Amino acid sequence: MLGRLFGRDTERTTEDPHVLPAPRKKNGMYRLRALGDTRVLALVEAADAADWPAVQKALAPFDLGHDHQVLGELAGLDGVQDWIGRAVEEDGEHRAAALLISGARHIRWGWEARTSARAAQVTQEQWHMFHERLEIAEEQLFQAAELRPQWVTPWSELLTSGRGMSLGGDVNRTRRDAALRRDPLNLDAHLAWTTQLQPRWGGEPGQALAFAQDAFSRAPQGHRLGCVIPMAYIEEWVESDRGDHLETDEIRARLREAADHSILHPAYLWRPGWQQDFNMFAMALSLAGERHTVRRVFRTLDGACTEWPWTFFAEPEKQFARHQRRA
Repeated sequence: MLGRLFGRDTERTTEDPHVLPAPRKKNGMYRLRALGDTRVLALVEAADAADWPAVQKALAPFDLGHDHQVLGELAGLDGVQDWIGRAVEEDGEHRAAALLISGARHIRWGWEARTSARAAQVTQEQWHMFHERLEIAEEQLFQAAELRPQWVTPWSELLTSGRGMSLGGDVNRTRRDAALRRDPLNLDAHLAWTTQLQPRWGGEPGQALAFAQDAFSRAPQGHRLGCVIPMAYIEEWVESDRGDHLETDEIRARLREAADHSILHPAYLWRPGWQQDFNMFAMALSLAGERHTVRRVFRTLDGACTEWPWTFFAEPEKQFARHQRRA
């Protein structure tokens, strides 16, 4: 059981009592739910029921001001925007958490209105809704940051809203620095800045990869910051017109080095949502045509597919299943 859940190459020897049982697989895979954790599932179910006291109780094991993935589960839940405003107004004791959840949700809600279409294909009405929701998000996230100065998640979220509102590199650089002052090794802030440096957002070719490599050089062994390397290469692949852009010996070697230094290292911390770290490497290694390390990564995942980063494909789950079979 543990070999299937955590991979035969890991050093984890104790069973996690909070592991959410995997559903029946289809085509050898399944979509990960609630970060694969029973406690996160209880949190999601409470939020889905619009039960703010139950949400507060379910949040007890987590640090929402630093755990981007748990925050992301709430932010991605449709309907949260319909009731979270009441918590912001009525619960003074937990107002910072309510503001953070509402702000993060309004960012996702804004992108849902904009859609993933190219800018020229987005209607005026969509642009209006997009900016309206991001403006609400910005106001609420700044309030949350003021109430909880030690939190890093508001600043990482502000990087995303700032990019969507085209506030420019200087503004977002200030937000990046604010996030990294609070957590110099924060993966999500590094990933957000890696996206900001892409040419489609005003960056120059090569900037993002150079930033990622510098960050990786400072990452301790076993730290998930190593995931910035596969995502920098995935972003390069997105920007490229060539599907085989990553298929070089040099890139394969760099991806193997990053995987060995981070997710495949014995010091790697197994936490709720670890599967997304492995999915980042699984996609990048697959795009690079790597044949050894990618097998170890898919074997550890044992069919667990996370929505991101496979959403860069038109059919994410089919692509995951396809590359898993090839591995």
